[in-house]
Amino acid sequence: MDEIKKEDIKQEVFDLYDDYAHNRINRRDFMQKLSIYAVGGLTVGSLASFLMPDYKGKVQLAADDPRIISEYITYHSPKGGGPIKALLSMPAKAKKRLGGVVVVHENRGLNPHIKDVARRAALAGFITLAPDALTPLGGYPGTDDEGRTLQSQRDRIEMLEDFIAAHDYLKNHKRCTGKAGVVGFCFGGWISNMMAVRIPDLAAAVPFYGGQAPVEDVAQIKAPLLLHYAEHDERVNEGWPAYEEALKAHNKKYTAHFYPGTNHGFHNDTTPRYDKAAAELAWQRTVDFFKQRLK
Repeated sequence: MDEIKKEDIKQEVFDLYDDYAHNRINRRDFMQKLSIYAVGGLTVGSLASFLMPDYKGKVQLAADDPRIISEYITYHSPKGGGPIKALLSMPAKAKKRLGGVVVVHENRGLNPHIKDVARRAALAGFITLAPDALTPLGGYPGTDDEGRTLQSQRDRIEMLEDFIAAHDYLKNHKRCTGKAGVVGFCFGGWISNMMAVRIPDLAAAVPFYGGQAPVEDVAQIKAPLLLHYAEHDERVNEGWPAYEEALKAHNKKYTAHFYPGTNHGFHNDTTPRYDKAAAELAWQRTVDFFKQRLK
C-alpha cells in the first residue's frame, strides 16, 4: 500500500479525529466510524496510525540541545493542585534577565510536543515554564489517551489556578524581567484567554484555537491578545463573533488571525493536521508579539 498523504484524507476524517481527541467520542466509536473511510486500499489500522501523534520522529529541539538550559522544577499552586511539576527552560548563553512565557498544554498533560514548544520559545529568547496540570494525578502518563482520561478527572478551574500560579512563579524568577505572558493550545488556548481575565499584570496572551472567555468577563482583560484560529475549526470558531464584539465594546487590544485551509491543531507538527506554512507564520507572529510585549 502506498504511503498515506494528508491531501488524500477527507475533511470528515479530521473532524472525526477532533471529536476523538476532545473526548466527544470514545476510542471504540472512533475506530468504528473511521471504518467508513477505510476504502481504496486503506485499512482502519493504517488510518488510525496516520492520525495519531508521532512524538519520537517530530521533535524539533532535543531536550539536551546545548543552546538551551532546561530543568524540572516544582512550584506551589495553593488554590489548585498543590505542588505542580513544570519544565523551566531558557537560552544557555543569556546574560540578562528575560521575558517570561508560560506554555500551556492541550487536554492531555505535558506531553513531548508541548515540552518541545517550550524549548523552542526559550531558544527564541525567553524564559519559559511549561507546567503539567496532571501532576496531582501522577503527571503525564506516557500516552495521550491516558493523558486525556486523567485530565478529565481534574476540575478545569483548579487547573486554571495552577497556570495562574505558574505565571506568579515565573514573573518572580530571578532570571525573569518581571514581565510574563502566556501561550496555550486548545485547552491551553482557553486557559490563555482566562488568564488574561484573571491576571491584571499579565503582559501578553496568545491563545491558539482556544475557547473564548465569557463575554461578561472581557471588561477585566488588561493584556493585549494575539489569537490564532483554524478555518475548519467550527466548534471553537462559533464563539469568536460574540467574543470579538465584546473585545471591541471594551476597547481591548487584540489581533486575530484565521488561517485558510487549516484544522484545529494546525500548529502541532506531530499529527497530519499540521500545516507547515500556517504554523510557521503563527509562531513567528507569536515570537514577535512576545518580543514587543515582554521587553
